[in-house]
Amino acid sequence: MPLYIKSVENLINEFRKLPAIGPKSARRIVYYLLKLPPGKIENFAKSLIDMKDKVKFCALCRNLSEDEICHICKDQSRDTAKICIVEEVGDIILLEKTGQYQGLYHVLGGLLSPIENIGPDELRIPRLMERVRKNDVNEVIIALNPTVEGESTAMYIKKQLTPRGIKTTMLASGLPVGGDLEYADEITIGRALSDRREI
Repeated sequence: MPLYIKSVENLINEFRKLPAIGPKSARRIVYYLLKLPPGKIENFAKSLIDMKDKVKFCALCRNLSEDEICHICKDQSRDTAKICIVEEVGDIILLEKTGQYQGLYHVLGGLLSPIENIGPDELRIPRLMERVRKNDVNEVIIALNPTVEGESTAMYIKKQLTPRGIKTTMLASGLPVGGDLEYADEITIGRALSDRREI
C-alpha cells in the first residue's frame, strides 16, 4: 500500500510552487483543506477562479484592477505630475495605507538583475519614460527596497530621468519607530544620520 495519496501529493506540490511556502507549510495547508466541508472548498476554488477571470493589470501602471484602468489612475483628484515607482503591486497597498501620497504609481514588476537576465525592458522602464513624457511629470519618487538590486535599479532610473530635468527622489530610510540602535546595521544607522531632520 503506498504511503501517499496521489491527489494529496499533487496539491501539496502545487502549494509548494507558491512563494514562501515550503514542504511543511504546503502539507499543513492541504491537511487543513481536507478537514473543511465540501461547500467551503468549493468557495475557495471559486474564489481562485473568479480572481483569475476578473482581475487584470492596469494598462497604465500595472496595479491590480477589474477594469482596463485601475481606480487610482482613474481618480481625477490624484496629482498626475508625480509618479511613485514600486517593485510590486503589494507596495502600492502599503503606501496607500499611509494616506500621505496622492500621486500616481508605476509598478516595475521586479528589479534589475543582470545575473537573472532582467533588464530595463523586462521591468517596464521604457513604459515609465513614455508616461513621464506624456503626463508632463515633474517628480518621480523611487520607493524600492534598499537592496543592491533596488539601489542599482533606482540609479538606472535616475540616470534616465536626469536629462529630462525631472526631480527624482527616494523614500527616506533609517531607524524604524520603536527600533533600537543596538540592533540596526551600519547602513541603516548611516542613512538615519544623513536623512536626519530638524525637530
